[in-house]
Amino acid sequence: MSSVEDFLSSEEEFDIIAAIRKVESKTSGEIRIHIESSTKLPIEKRAQEVFHALKMDNTALKNGVLIYIAVADQSFGIYGDSGIDKMVPPTFWTDTRDAIQNHFATHHFARGIICGIETAGLVLEQYFPWHHSDQNELSDNISKGTV
Repeated sequence: MSSVEDFLSSEEEFDIIAAIRKVESKTSGEIRIHIESSTKLPIEKRAQEVFHALKMDNTALKNGVLIYIAVADQSFGIYGDSGIDKMVPPTFWTDTRDAIQNHFATHHFARGIICGIETAGLVLEQYFPWHHSDQNELSDNISKGTV
């Protein structure tokens, strides 16, 4: 599957956005999903570029997490802001990656993304709990295409 628009159904996108909103109701952390066709850069470098292009580095607590997917490359990367690494255990990134990869390997892409969101969310909730004064600083919508 190589088309960005065909990667997820409308229902799957709705379910992913609902998962983001549910997780973010328990943490001040911010999670975004970005999907594009491919990249010529190493996946981690492109995820970092997209993170900054989406202005995810502007959160107050520096606790944004991006799940970046290059559909045609059949690859994904996860990138987080500086506040994340200062707080979470070192297994945060591999646990989140594995949660996604286990489902991607069987072509259950939406389920993989949701599991990644939920896995990251459990840790973010512990280290960046939601407070009544928290605001949703970033869009919950899935962004697509080259940024």
